[in-house]
Amino acid sequence: MYRNLVMILTIVILVGCDQISKNIVRHSLEYNERIAVFDHFITMTKVENTGAFLGLGSNVHRGIYSVLMIVLPLLVLCYAFYYLFSRNNTWLLISGLCLIISGGIGNIIDRILYGSVTDFLHFNFGIFQTGIVNAADMEITAGFVVLLLEMYLHREKKVTGE
Repeated sequence: MYRNLVMILTIVILVGCDQISKNIVRHSLEYNERIAVFDHFITMTKVENTGAFLGLGSNVHRGIYSVLMIVLPLLVLCYAFYYLFSRNNTWLLISGLCLIISGGIGNIIDRILYGSVTDFLHFNFGIFQTGIVNAADMEITAGFVVLLLEMYLHREKKVTGE
């Protein structure tokens, strides 16, 4: 029970952080206004993304948009919730799934309420540069990195016989 409470609380806090950050940006920045946060490495720029990753699917019919950007992700999130609560998972797997679920919920909330997702952070580290993202996107990305680490460590345990 303690484990379930921690997972739910983690997801609620992460969704809350995402929604608060987007709300601040919606009310504080003008569209395409650029603010240097950390020299030229991190800038804030408010954009509305009506598609998925890097705007993919932003020009599809609204009915198809609803299915691709809301219904399908909700189904995936339902399965992720089921998987999260139905098994005795490692803390690394739990952490990765909580990050992915919270990021997914954060972006779905935006799509349902606003018809788009508010993105606002751009990272530029010379040879490595991102598109404009938000906290939910970073949660999803971090979650996948954690899941990859979990898969690697789990594989290593199988190989070494532990």
